[in-house]
Amino acid sequence: MKFNSFKSALALFCSILLLSGCESLGTKEASATPDQTATPEAAATDANANANASESQTSGAPDEPTISAEELAAQKAKEAVAKEQAALREMRTFYFEFDQSSIQPDSRAALTAHAAFLTANPATKVVLEGYCDERGTKGYNIALGESRAKSIENFLMVNGVSKSQIEVISYGEENPASNGHTEADWAKNRRVYIEYK
Repeated sequence: MKFNSFKSALALFCSILLLSGCESLGTKEASATPDQTATPEAAATDANANANASESQTSGAPDEPTISAEELAAQKAKEAVAKEQAALREMRTFYFEFDQSSIQPDSRAALTAHAAFLTANPATKVVLEGYCDERGTKGYNIALGESRAKSIENFLMVNGVSKSQIEVISYGEENPASNGHTEADWAKNRRVYIEYK
């Protein structure tokens, strides 16, 4: 008899557990599904929120950085400056007045571009070749060609280039750019040429 009453109590206990488990399960399912009694406006708001969430997930992947208009403009400006500097570095011959070794004002922008490039690339070296026209003695022209090359060297060094990157050579009146004997020909020969190694 005791066993039968224990059996009934156990069956009652299991029934209570089973019913309470189903009730909590029903509560979870009800909370996971949308409320059937919700208003149409609330349902529309929920649908819009879900659409916006999925759109933001597809359009803005975390691996793809977004660039603002200001950053894009700054990047384009930087690229334009880099192109301008590269174009200025294409100028490698710098001319001088008769019997002078001072740098002409119109040469400064290109020389500054060369200096910036050499400073950014310390392993790069250049040879500065100084030249003169045919007038004057050979010794005088060698000295004048060297003086012209040294004025370019000083300009580059003042703008951050290491002396170890620069070699100076003077050819004097040798290797003329123009073989004529007019003022226009001589003007082409009074020069320093930057040769990159």
